[in-house]
Amino acid sequence: MNAPAIRVPLSVLDLSFVTSGGTGPQALAGTIALARQVDALGFTRFWVAEHHNLPSVASGAPDIMAGQILAATRNLRVGSGGVMLPNHSPLMVAERFKVLEGLYPGRVDLGLGRAPGTDQLTARALRRRRDMDPADDFLDRLKELIAWETNGWPDDHPYRHIAVMPVDVPLPPIWLLGSSGYSARLAAQLGLGFAFAHHFANHDVLDAMLSYRDGFRPSPNLAKPHAILALAVVCADTDEEAEYLAGSIDLSHLRRQHGEYRPIPTPEEAAAHPYSESDRRFIARNRERVLVGGPEKVAQGLARFIETTQADELMITTAIHGLAAKQRSYELLAEMAGLSVPA
Repeated sequence: MNAPAIRVPLSVLDLSFVTSGGTGPQALAGTIALARQVDALGFTRFWVAEHHNLPSVASGAPDIMAGQILAATRNLRVGSGGVMLPNHSPLMVAERFKVLEGLYPGRVDLGLGRAPGTDQLTARALRRRRDMDPADDFLDRLKELIAWETNGWPDDHPYRHIAVMPVDVPLPPIWLLGSSGYSARLAAQLGLGFAFAHHFANHDVLDAMLSYRDGFRPSPNLAKPHAILALAVVCADTDEEAEYLAGSIDLSHLRRQHGEYRPIPTPEEAAAHPYSESDRRFIARNRERVLVGGPEKVAQGLARFIETTQADELMITTAIHGLAAKQRSYELLAEMAGLSVPA
């Protein structure tokens, strides 16, 4: 293969997508099967996400999924990509992830997002208050979460004497997720790890990644910046096969553009769909955020991303139909990165 080797760690983001003809339980089991595979291949992390009220996504509980994946693997760091902090009490987030860290020390990540991961009505139901303040309180919640770990409360704060159990276990490393420049700047300011969601972001990837690195302030959490770039990738043995498999992504994104969050279609369904000219223009624009091809084409594309964004790590998501095709994509990525099976 005449392509540059990938010299940064590779990780995985999986959303437990329901596929056409499949079920929710099959999607959840597929996520765990994929985690076992990439653990054996030598990938670094495996993150799961939080979405609600979407027929295409089987899991809205990343903490539960993380526990199951940790139990099924040996070496992967496992975490949330992410917990949508507006939906949760910071105390409960701290408790749940300290329990995971206590059970699997040194293998847990706590990725946090600002968005609710759903529509406004469902977001209200998650908070269980009709009179909730619609203002963005993410920063307040983040500071509270950190305070639970550092006991950084004022002397007269009522929460000062509440213990987060287990008290002798640290909170896992916090990562801020983002699809705009705000989280990049905030992660830099607080000295936290940062993960940029290029696979759905409209914000310029270079601005987010480089502004995080340029503005980073060392902290007790992290001595130097660590930027993860999340990319949508479809790799197959040939460019033609990869293009065929990526038809599932094309049709899925087109449906979402029209408010249809249906299961991931088969490549056959995608190929048979009657696309209009405007549909094809939309798909072409969306493909700018999806890297599709055989090993040589994908390796070259990944190398360009690493060089231009200075990414410390790549996190790959592959939202195609069929577990076998997805697993083959990750096998090829492992080969081009020269990954070795951990001892």
